[in-house]
Amino acid sequence: MTKVKICGLSTPETITVAIEEKADFIGFVFYEPSPRFVDIETASYLASFVPDSVQKVGLFVNPSMDDLETILNAVPLNTLQLHGDETPEQCAAIKEKFDLPLIKVFGIENKDDLNAIDAYKDHVDWIMLDAKPEELPGGNGAAFDWSILEGFESPLPWMLAGGLTPENVQDAIHKIKPTAVDVSSGVESEKGVKDADKIRAFIRAVKQA
Repeated sequence: MTKVKICGLSTPETITVAIEEKADFIGFVFYEPSPRFVDIETASYLASFVPDSVQKVGLFVNPSMDDLETILNAVPLNTLQLHGDETPEQCAAIKEKFDLPLIKVFGIENKDDLNAIDAYKDHVDWIMLDAKPEELPGGNGAAFDWSILEGFESPLPWMLAGGLTPENVQDAIHKIKPTAVDVSSGVESEKGVKDADKIRAFIRAVKQA
């Protein structure tokens, strides 16, 4: 069954809905320019609601080791999502220091963009394929052309992101069969504001696909 990640959660209500509907991953955004940013104190409080059965993912963009250490000392994250220009060597160093699973995000615009994945396969645990960013590194509500993935065989478990909604996620799952799907703006009532009903509809659509 396709796993589901709800990213950019920032309130107890929306986290509770994601947990009740059995999301596999929930994401906290630690990138300040994002409208979904949560500070350390808020993330620590919200993480206290999350059972061990749900992976708590921290989204970072080109983080320093000190920043990661500060946040991990306060927030019990299970997985780190790297959404910037982190090199394979930087990913390896982060993994060695913190011993947590890593998700590396790749912006996709054409088939050539898939070539970058190979260099990371020994240093991360998941890859995420998202639309190439125009503004923020993620959460822009834009999808890339899924036909680019025709014949794609990932060396690792992988997540599809970018422009997914409760209405189109089943089509995505049927067409390209990702290991997991990731949504942020597609379950919002306005930028940065998650909608409990849309979260519920998205997770149910994935589980029924």
